[in-house]
Amino acid sequence: MFRRPDCLGSLFAALLFLLLFSGCMKAGDRLPNHLYLRLGSDPGSLDPALITDVQSGSIAAKLFNGLLKLDADMRIVPDIASNWNVSDDGKIYTFHLRGGARFPDGRAVTADDVLYSFRRVLDPSVKSPNGWVFGKVASMEAVDAATFRITLSEPFSPFPGLMTMTAAYIVDRKAVERLGPEFGGSPVGTGPYRVKSWRRDRELVLEARSDYWGGAPALSGIVYKIIPEHLTAIAEFETGNLDVIGIPASEYKRFRESEFWNPLILELPGLNTYYLGMNCDRPPMNDRRIRQAVAHAIDRKKILATFYEGRGIAADGPIPPVLRKWPAPPTVEYDPVLARKMLGLPHPPPEGEGKSEEGLRITLYVNAEQETVDMAEIIQSYLRDVGISLEIRRLEWSAFKDAINKGEPDMFWLSWWADYPDAENFLFPLFHSSNLGPAGNRTRYRNVEVDKLIEQGRRTANNADIYSAAENAIAADSPWIFFWHRTDYAVRQPWVRGFRLYPIYTIDKGMDTRVERSDGYMGK
Repeated sequence: MFRRPDCLGSLFAALLFLLLFSGCMKAGDRLPNHLYLRLGSDPGSLDPALITDVQSGSIAAKLFNGLLKLDADMRIVPDIASNWNVSDDGKIYTFHLRGGARFPDGRAVTADDVLYSFRRVLDPSVKSPNGWVFGKVASMEAVDAATFRITLSEPFSPFPGLMTMTAAYIVDRKAVERLGPEFGGSPVGTGPYRVKSWRRDRELVLEARSDYWGGAPALSGIVYKIIPEHLTAIAEFETGNLDVIGIPASEYKRFRESEFWNPLILELPGLNTYYLGMNCDRPPMNDRRIRQAVAHAIDRKKILATFYEGRGIAADGPIPPVLRKWPAPPTVEYDPVLARKMLGLPHPPPEGEGKSEEGLRITLYVNAEQETVDMAEIIQSYLRDVGISLEIRRLEWSAFKDAINKGEPDMFWLSWWADYPDAENFLFPLFHSSNLGPAGNRTRYRNVEVDKLIEQGRRTANNADIYSAAENAIAADSPWIFFWHRTDYAVRQPWVRGFRLYPIYTIDKGMDTRVERSDGYMGK
């Protein structure tokens, strides 16, 4: 039922095409001491005020700095700010800027640059979607050249984490004013790299700054190749033209079973949650018993172990285990008999019953990724067994996102990835009633008590019991069916040293990776 499609024939065809038609880069074409990576699509903008996706944010992390940053262990540490302190009432944050942080033209970063960067995100003319990062800010000021102060409207425990995000990066005011709307294509920050060239839909090249205030990177640069197709990217990797690549689901087993590649695989439990969202705003999914019945109807553990090949850990709630400091909510077990009972249907079903003669029909929206479509068909089969007829609607990404933001589907398949390492990031955007629709609460879930718990937790430093109560209430209401927390897998070439995966995309600034390659590589 869950057999993995065999893609080897297509892979060899892609390899043959690349080798025959000079699309492959020769060893001598590589820039020395550059790391070659793949992007699935061209970044829309590298302007921190406009970035909303992981891919662009991971590139921006190498071009910019914020006041604070996350280290490899997800601790909040100084960046452009050398230190900071917080008032006793938890509302006033004072940041002291380090000396030596400079833009590429040699100009020192001052508190006025910080003030300009933050106000720009809030400027309506910029049309930044990231103003929410500063939603609790009552005022901010440059006290002097090296001191910046923010006053919050109320205590807000996740605030330091927000200051590590892309939206809180410091931009070069002179470059913004000179380039205007084009700043996103020629960004200028204080980071260890700068943009050298950008050929849209083909290649983005970063060059290392030897004068970086935090010390020069080990690399001379990073080359991002824009390669939409997985098979083409795999072929480029196996011919030595890419140095590190995320492993597509269709190739996971093959890389795992390869004696050559297996020791070069990198893996990291991801700060994410994959889920089946249910529209709580209208029938039939506004009925909690129907949502719970759907949850009992699907054998999530079997799907994870077979179709998904164990590439994650089972989820019992929205919060990844690494962020949860309390027991997980009770596991919803696979129980089709209970599911039919909750739906008011007999078990076993009448002989010859086929496509849900009882009449409960629901729609499931998915994006166009083949793995997602295959997943939807598995869910469809499980629901058919308990008397639910499921219609699958497959849309390309922008149309899919627009549809779920508008609340069109009964159900949808989606995931959420952490922006900062705080359980609040998996509660407030996704389940608070103030965020219905595009802001994150796409299931349109409303629960007054959950709202109160989340709000209380955001104001409290020691909030484990509060967030535990909120997560348990959400799990009981079942606006989501929690599937898994996906493990990230990548594979590197043997000449790559020091490369690692990080739980939050903003952590990696490309400082320690090295490329120790000799010419003449012929592929593996």
